[in-house]
Amino acid sequence: MTAPKAANRALPHFFQPRSVAVIGASRDEAAVGHACLKNMISCGYAGKVYAVNPHADEVLGVKCHPSVLDIPDPVDLGLIVVPARFVLSVMQECAQKAIDSVIIISAGFKESGPEGAELERQVAAFGREHGIRIVGPNCLGIIVPAIGLNASFAPSMPAAGQMAIMSQSGALATAVLDWAVDQGFGFSKFISFGNRADVGFSDFLHAWKDDPDTRVILIYMEGVDNGATFIEAARQVSRVKPVVVVKSGGTAAGARAVSSHTGSLAGAESAYEAAFRQTGVIRAHSVEDLFDYAIAFAFQPLPQGEALGIVTNAGGPGIMATDATERAGLRLANLEKATVDCLRTKLPPASNFYNPVDVLGDADADRYGYAASCLISDPNVHAMVAVLTPQAMTQPVECANAVADAAGRQNGKPIFGCFMGGRMMSAGERRLDDRRIPSYPVPERAVSAFAAMVGYKRWLDRPAGQPVTFEVDRDLARQVFAQARQDRRSDLGEVEARQVLTGYGFKVPAGRLAHTSDEALAAAAGIGYPVVLKIASPDILHKSDIGGVRVNLTSPEQVQDAFDLLTLRARRFMPDADIWGCLVQEMVSGGREVILGVSRDPQFGPLLMFGLGGIYVEVLKDVAFRLAPLTRDDAREMITEIRSYPLLAGARGQKAADSGAIVDGLLRLSQLVCDFPEIVEMDINPLSVMDADHGAVAMDARITIAHREGEG
Repeated sequence: MTAPKAANRALPHFFQPRSVAVIGASRDEAAVGHACLKNMISCGYAGKVYAVNPHADEVLGVKCHPSVLDIPDPVDLGLIVVPARFVLSVMQECAQKAIDSVIIISAGFKESGPEGAELERQVAAFGREHGIRIVGPNCLGIIVPAIGLNASFAPSMPAAGQMAIMSQSGALATAVLDWAVDQGFGFSKFISFGNRADVGFSDFLHAWKDDPDTRVILIYMEGVDNGATFIEAARQVSRVKPVVVVKSGGTAAGARAVSSHTGSLAGAESAYEAAFRQTGVIRAHSVEDLFDYAIAFAFQPLPQGEALGIVTNAGGPGIMATDATERAGLRLANLEKATVDCLRTKLPPASNFYNPVDVLGDADADRYGYAASCLISDPNVHAMVAVLTPQAMTQPVECANAVADAAGRQNGKPIFGCFMGGRMMSAGERRLDDRRIPSYPVPERAVSAFAAMVGYKRWLDRPAGQPVTFEVDRDLARQVFAQARQDRRSDLGEVEARQVLTGYGFKVPAGRLAHTSDEALAAAAGIGYPVVLKIASPDILHKSDIGGVRVNLTSPEQVQDAFDLLTLRARRFMPDADIWGCLVQEMVSGGREVILGVSRDPQFGPLLMFGLGGIYVEVLKDVAFRLAPLTRDDAREMITEIRSYPLLAGARGQKAADSGAIVDGLLRLSQLVCDFPEIVEMDINPLSVMDADHGAVAMDARITIAHREGEG
């Protein structure tokens, strides 16, 4: 018995195979195996193509072999198009033939039910054992236009270009191909990988990171199986070239029952959005956006700033572009006096010489091009949108040439075309495309593409931060969790949560657990009035829901009454709860309440949340999410990202809250949940944040842990 091969992590035979065997080539013109062979021999592929069909002598003029083992020459890539039940035996023959890369087009695997899922597991395990990389099963295949490789059953072949795309959906992939062929867009690589039994997003990201033919990577994604692997790959690759993702669908995580504020607000989308933000991935919200951004990145240089110049021959579209710029968080460039003087030299007096520059509806190509050249030459302008509408004097093709000429003289500044209209403008749009100026039908789409480029440039300019760690008492937290597991409890009471927080450097109010009213009186005397009383029970998570909190108690009589009332209410509303007594706590006032939370996502792990605390998190749902571990920049961004940030920054004459203390709290919480993967949900609500430089106090907290296998 031969030893298993080590898995070949590189993927060259998927993109540059010297020979391809179509296993399952069919004489039936309606069969997928027929389409695959036809594509392999009709799209210009210069390598050797072999057909495998034990029941035919030839298909489409290609000699058929009964098995890949009968092919006399080496084979780099196997294209498997046989019924699912035969795939494993074909894989065994591929292993004997030393084929290290296969595309399994065949359907009938995990998408078809439990039996298909088991078959897919067997095929994937065999591939791992024998070092065979697998694309699929249940996929469209792979296309590399530059070498004429069409290892798919796609009905059309795109041109060669600088955009690489991978799609989780074969149906969407065929639609994109048809659209790309119609629009004349080209691809460096085109992949639909179906069920992802082996090769997936991260593999192709790494493979395309240094691919000289690929300038931008596009992804249609429905979900990832290993979030950590995707994050690692995306973070590395996005530092080299842009990665644009359109994400649809979700996971069961978004619908599962949760008890914490964080869990109820978090979902699959929150985790994916955080993953994209923290890895520099550009999020597109539609396939239209995906290609709007793609052609901008493929055709134009990155901007050096966010100031946009607009030239137009119509006031209304210029205003539309201006509004879109402000909504995107960008700004119009302030033109230099020399630029305004330049424009005044040749533009009519009725023109607008300031940004947006309006050359008027009667402008010919010379006037339009002159204005565009003046505008893009201004040192304050980082990019330009050229808006053109069809009017009596409009010369679309000549204007397109003028815009492209201006771009050529200002190498390094991106230019976007927006030729609005239909039949009259189409020739101008085609000329823009020919001269590699991205063309959009409306100003909003052009500005959105520019905003995507600005965001990516900011990501590149941002230093790669490192997660922050502190000296903490892990043993204390470990003991608390161990005791809860021993008691077969998943939810920790506030007393236990306070211990964990203290061990991780959070400041908590002075407090003592009182089992009796006499102990409560002694605790209040020791702490000093005023005090707060809270019902203490691991079974009562939301104390205020049953009236389990009394604040601003200023005398022994009030403490005595509060203890009796809280314990009575708890036993009445929750007779089966384990009542420990009451937590007597110092009264802390004057801070602004925020919430720090965690919910563990099944794909990406601990997802941290930040927002205003108390009841506001439920009412406003104004929160920000990031995945742990956090860098200091991640934590700062979470704070400034919420809409209500001005309340913390010091609105209407108020003093600013201590944002440094919030950053510190988020980083400590990040470290805690990374140290203890058993934490599945956690809220610190509220964290009372004092004025700047005065710190923060964790007023209340709850933690839910998962039991380890075999426990409970």
